[in-house]
Amino acid sequence: MTDRLQLEVAYARPERQLIVKLSLPAGTTAREAVLQSGIASEFADIDLAQLKLGIFGKAVPAEHVLRDRDRVEIYRPLQADPKEVRRRRAEAGKAE
Repeated sequence: MTDRLQLEVAYARPERQLIVKLSLPAGTTAREAVLQSGIASEFADIDLAQLKLGIFGKAVPAEHVLRDRDRVEIYRPLQADPKEVRRRRAEAGKAE
């Protein structure tokens, strides 16, 4: 087992995305990787107190201990409830 992990932290907005590559000690959590990446200083809308994180598309808690080559993804809040959008679309289809 290596003492250092090679990681990426990613965040995307419709107009811009940023992926930061890091080398951090084994035992680093997802939250620690986000803090070390500095991404929060690049995007004012990231709320460090309410982080929603994932590893390759799978949600994980902020205290999840990372493995080598993980990519931590910072998720934005949903703009619309997907279930509500589907319901409205189905109702509109019935009306036609």
